[in-house]
Amino acid sequence: MNNSHPALDLESIFELLAKRFSNTFLSLKDLPHPSTFKDMDRAVSRIVEAIKSNQKIILIGDYDVDGVISTSIMRRFFTQIDSPLDWIIPNRFRDGYGLSTSLVSRVRDYDLVITVDNGISAVEAARECKELGIDLIITDHHIVPDLVPDAYAIVNQKQPECLFPHAEICGAQIAWYLCSALKKELNKQIDMKSYLEMTAIAIIADIMPLQHINRAMVQTGLKLINSSNTPFIKAYREQNNKVLLVAEDIAFGLAPLLNSAGRIEDASLAVDFVSAPNIYEARTTLERLIALNEQRKALEERVTAEATTQVANEDKVIVVASEGWHEGVVGIVAARLSRAFERPAIVLSQNGDICKGSGRSFNGCNLFELVNVHRDILDKFGGHSAAIGLSLSKNGVDKFREKIQEKIEKYCSSDEYCDPDILGELSFRYIDFELLSMITQYEPFGEANPKPKFITRAVEILAIQTMGKEQNHLRFTFQSDAQILNGVQFKTRERYAIGDRVDILYKINENHFRGNTTLQLMVEKVHRCT
Repeated sequence: MNNSHPALDLESIFELLAKRFSNTFLSLKDLPHPSTFKDMDRAVSRIVEAIKSNQKIILIGDYDVDGVISTSIMRRFFTQIDSPLDWIIPNRFRDGYGLSTSLVSRVRDYDLVITVDNGISAVEAARECKELGIDLIITDHHIVPDLVPDAYAIVNQKQPECLFPHAEICGAQIAWYLCSALKKELNKQIDMKSYLEMTAIAIIADIMPLQHINRAMVQTGLKLINSSNTPFIKAYREQNNKVLLVAEDIAFGLAPLLNSAGRIEDASLAVDFVSAPNIYEARTTLERLIALNEQRKALEERVTAEATTQVANEDKVIVVASEGWHEGVVGIVAARLSRAFERPAIVLSQNGDICKGSGRSFNGCNLFELVNVHRDILDKFGGHSAAIGLSLSKNGVDKFREKIQEKIEKYCSSDEYCDPDILGELSFRYIDFELLSMITQYEPFGEANPKPKFITRAVEILAIQTMGKEQNHLRFTFQSDAQILNGVQFKTRERYAIGDRVDILYKINENHFRGNTTLQLMVEKVHRCT
């Protein structure tokens, strides 16, 4: 925790939070028209033709939360209009990512293939679809490569010719827009606003900036979620004893749960959960997801521990690889290493002669561009500035690790890392329910609108105790400026003594226990004062 942070009071906190929104807060009435997407009208016309002439349509999704939600949105819509729609979510281990040549044999009897949250790099698969006389509509939100698939229509806001005004939206938002446009063209009475409860989950899970239309859609979506009778949402709230869900509950609770299906087994299970027709099926599927998520956590902890031992201190980009690392957790492990070592990290799972894995950026480094320079070493590669997926031969890993260090100054800042979520230094005398109420006005928190963190220095520890089965959580009682506050820190092996003076980095939360509501500090870092 460096000393470059300003001292804060209530007024300065308000000003800093307000600055995050240069525009006025948008609402649903400000949403751009579907036709501002390049090829949206062409895509809609072709789908309507297929529906009206009873052609066979199949949807290709993706195994992450955005892909699961996009698929579920399309399924719900086609069910409501009483039109058949088959669907496939590729299996991460058997099929690989998105619309691939290995899937073409499974769609050869269809007239129309629609992708959601994937397809913008599917050049070979698109060529094979065309040779088979299958029309292909790609809806995707990822970076558009130099070589674009030859498809009937491509709906992707990052195309140079696209007039949609917001570049950072997720696949589920495009699926929602597509269904909204289909509803109008088919003249159907469908409440598309109700679909925002699903769309909001994808926006949060896919780490879209919670500004402009994303903020408006998430705000509405969370309101719908908290009054929803949709079986999967009811089952999740019931399981977690939650009356109200906030964005953080989605990001750190529901999203990892949905992701666990695709990481460990098959993402179709997550689609079945989101699409469950009744509470009983939702509860049953939720139990299976919880079991997979526990398995995922155990794998993640083991791989993280093993990967940590491989990290070379001199490397500016971490590249680690090993046989036996579960392919479904390498992305999470990369994120953990990136945060722990404060640099970009790439984690590869070796299977025979092939290494497949994921990378996560740090401190504004454009990891996509950094790795793209060395694309000739890679077999497959895709992603965006903050997260990538890649594969290469086992023999190429050492060369790749060496080469990627060379260009880091061009694509990554060399400045000392300063956590952008930290607003400044705060005295305990300002921490009360009035401050918390002011902070919550800026919810939902997430990407580009993070929940604010604060630093308080030279805090005295009045009491401390360990918690949890593994005794790896700490509960504190702190005192500063004659004020006493409780705090918790999760997943730490550090130990402190009563009377220690420490600097703490934290967020402020409400704690509800036995009918009482108190303020609680969610402690991220503790540094002993020297």
